[in-house]
Amino acid sequence: MSLFAALFSGVSGLQTYGNALGIISDNITNINTIGYKESRARFTTLVTESSSTTSYSPGGVGLLPQTLISRQGLLQASTSATDLSIDGAGFFVVRDSVSAQAAGEIVFSRAGSFTPNAEGFLKNTAGNFLMGWPVDSAGNIPTNLGDLNALQPINVAGLTGTAESTTLVGLRANLQSSQPISALEATYNPAASGNNMASGTVPADFERTVNVFDDQGGTHTLKLALLKSATPNQWHVEIYADPASDITVGAPNIDGQVVTGIIAFNSDGSFDATGTTAALTAPIPVSWTNGSSSSAISFDLGTNGDVDGLTQFDSVSTLISSNVDGAVFGNVVGVSIGEDGIVTALFDNGLSRSVFKLPIATFQNPDGLSRRQGNAFAVSDSSGNFSLVEPGTGGGGTIAPSTLEASTVDLASEFTSLITTQRAFTASTRIITTADEMLDELNRVKR
Repeated sequence: MSLFAALFSGVSGLQTYGNALGIISDNITNINTIGYKESRARFTTLVTESSSTTSYSPGGVGLLPQTLISRQGLLQASTSATDLSIDGAGFFVVRDSVSAQAAGEIVFSRAGSFTPNAEGFLKNTAGNFLMGWPVDSAGNIPTNLGDLNALQPINVAGLTGTAESTTLVGLRANLQSSQPISALEATYNPAASGNNMASGTVPADFERTVNVFDDQGGTHTLKLALLKSATPNQWHVEIYADPASDITVGAPNIDGQVVTGIIAFNSDGSFDATGTTAALTAPIPVSWTNGSSSSAISFDLGTNGDVDGLTQFDSVSTLISSNVDGAVFGNVVGVSIGEDGIVTALFDNGLSRSVFKLPIATFQNPDGLSRRQGNAFAVSDSSGNFSLVEPGTGGGGTIAPSTLEASTVDLASEFTSLITTQRAFTASTRIITTADEMLDELNRVKR
């Protein structure tokens, strides 16, 4: 009978609009939740089939909740270097545990309010840990990008410090062309302790000191000593360690010498690379005695035929400038994250090192993902499987550092929906009371 059907139709309205109120209340209460995705109540008709064309049997209304996961919220500036958002499609890969023994479920989120915990792992407000590809010393990431096992929880405190050995020494200096030739030049012999500059027996016409660094961050002093040669436009040169015990020398070097040879100049005072000893312009191996690995140091003496390095003009010999790369040991002082997803550790000695790269997870149908606790989502049959891509490639968005994605909730729209849902709920109660009154009148017919 249609009266009973109308009664049940009103009940379905109460249930449906009660559930719709729950969706709206969730949206409103999460208006300030980072990365929250608005849900909407979609209504569908419940139809009771009837073979008669002269009667109608009401069915009621049903509700299909829909979460607009693919909709991007406004990116808001933040002062934290570890606050992240994604500008475009995709999700961060997160896990609720960092323990290898108790590895939690891999889920996906756009809630990027990450901060280091007590152990240095980046963790968002929902307690999920950010995952990334480890970067090796050459700056490479794993080749099996689609394998979740290649991901590791990102730890910004995993490095205690780092140092960088010297590989290049750049020099700009002038050697006085009118420098008198020393009387000891006639007997000068770099391979004899009694006749070389490294031992101090032969005073150098020009000598300067540079400090270089080994792989352990140790500082060493190298001296550049030059002696005017009797051959025009040539100077004897010795580069040696002070003290000599800092290095292990190999024949024919002695007295802490690193390299010896001749530096030549053209007639116009410019540097002559072709007349200069080849060993001086090639990487020079240096074996340290403190246990650090050997270094290969190149000395940039200038461009052949140019005056951008060593020159020979008739003015006082002087070192104009020197540039030495490398750095002493330094501790981690912070991290930075680029648009390409590279997580870089910053050290107090001025060095930086890439330690992780963030993946972006993309889906064919992100709106089909299953919701999880903590503003996260999991794979479902509707979403399809995920693809892990590098930021900015394969349809994935780029990383926006020092920003947070705001909730997609529109408060004005939610209040409007709240009013209409309330009215629809009230109307459904009127259906029930009216059907009840009609049934009561029907019962009275018997009396």
